[in-house]
Amino acid sequence: QVQLVESGGGLVQAGGSLRLSCAASGSIFRLYAMGWYRQAPGKQRELVARITNRGSTNYADSVKGRFTISGDNAKNTVYLQMNSLKPEDTAVYYCYDRDRDYWGQGTQVTVSS
Repeated sequence: QVQLVESGGGLVQAGGSLRLSCAASGSIFRLYAMGWYRQAPGKQRELVARITNRGSTNYADSVKGRFTISGDNAKNTVYLQMNSLKPEDTAVYYCYDRDRDYWGQGTQVTVSS
């Protein structure tokens, strides 16, 4: 079975940092098919960061310069380093595998002002 398990979320003060991890199992993993999305209460899920098939990275304008997506294909793991966190970053963050069209369960990130 496909599994995407996120970890690293929690409560942090504005200006702080968190690193999210997504460990994948159950099928062939391709790092360049992975991305991070988030969904805040009352809002639709939105792209945060992704790794493209060409090996480049894409970021939402709201997180450029603050967040970094990276990964280790050998470890079947993708990361999201989040720095200079803002209250508006508060959301449930989801790991997404576009090759398998599969979402993780999500991890809550709460940034206090």
